[in-house]
Amino acid sequence: LFDFKIIVGKNGVPVAENFRLEQSKIADTIQAGQVRVRTLYLSVDPYMRCRMNEDTGSDYLLPWQLSEVADGGGIGVVEESKHDSLAKGDFVTSFSWPWQTVAILDGSLLQKLVPQLVNGHLSYFLGAAGITGLTALLGIKEKGHVAVGANQTMVVSGAAGACGSLAGQIGRLEGCSRVVGIAGTDEKCSILVQEMGFDAAINYKKGNVAEQLRELCPGGVDVYFDNVGGDISDTVISQMNQNSHIILCGQISQYNKDVPYPPPLPPDVEKIQKERNITRERFLVLNYMDKQEASVLQLCQWIQEGKLKVRETVVEGLANIGAAFQSMMNGGNIGKQIVSVSK
Repeated sequence: LFDFKIIVGKNGVPVAENFRLEQSKIADTIQAGQVRVRTLYLSVDPYMRCRMNEDTGSDYLLPWQLSEVADGGGIGVVEESKHDSLAKGDFVTSFSWPWQTVAILDGSLLQKLVPQLVNGHLSYFLGAAGITGLTALLGIKEKGHVAVGANQTMVVSGAAGACGSLAGQIGRLEGCSRVVGIAGTDEKCSILVQEMGFDAAINYKKGNVAEQLRELCPGGVDVYFDNVGGDISDTVISQMNQNSHIILCGQISQYNKDVPYPPPLPPDVEKIQKERNITRERFLVLNYMDKQEASVLQLCQWIQEGKLKVRETVVEGLANIGAAFQSMMNGGNIGKQIVSVSK
């Protein structure tokens, strides 16, 4: 199982060497209410960067502790159960799954999964049909003010990532007439347009982003799904329309810096935001868990109907989870970054 060494200080880039793999023993027997599970899939996500500081800057995230087992979204199969609602062979998930090959968990903290809802792709429950999909769908519904027939243009930054690749598609399904993505490679841009139905995509590492945005969004930007913050977001905000909306999902360009969340805008960009009455409110999907069940069913229906295309970047083996995390933070993934622990 992994145990974790905290990076010293709030600034700095996380690397695979911040994690170490250890062999350990778990109890031979389980207690009433517990289950023993074998881990199938683990998720690595940008928010975990915040957990690498003793001061996470968040009121809902606890820091990982030095030399304790790290945890996050995970899926496994029950191998032994002393919980009334779970049986051997059941597939289960948790947002606080330990990074271990085998674990003994409190059955009441696990959610039972129905593989048929995602056409048998269990790992989708960590992404498109899990917290990632919920973040994209509820972010658009709660903060995007998207309306069918309103001829709205949506721009998505970090568009080829786990959340961004879903957000653009959901924006279209919810009624946006034009969706433009911003990503970091030509391959990612091609996938967004050819596979995921984006109208266009900008490689921010090539050419002038502001000029390309003006060309691709001639009527301005009405909805901005912001995954990155920083210079890219400043450029998009400068081209947003009066009474438009920013869905503040993530700020990955700022996560390795000691700044408050959400990071303040530069004065000139903040002036534009205020003058144009652009909403920019913190969005936290955990505040909308009363809508979780219906939203997951909607996501699963779109997946089953082929309306929501899902991409995953899968790394094999628990020993490689640190490298997978480092790669994801550097944009090495297309779609959701998944670690396959066992079959």
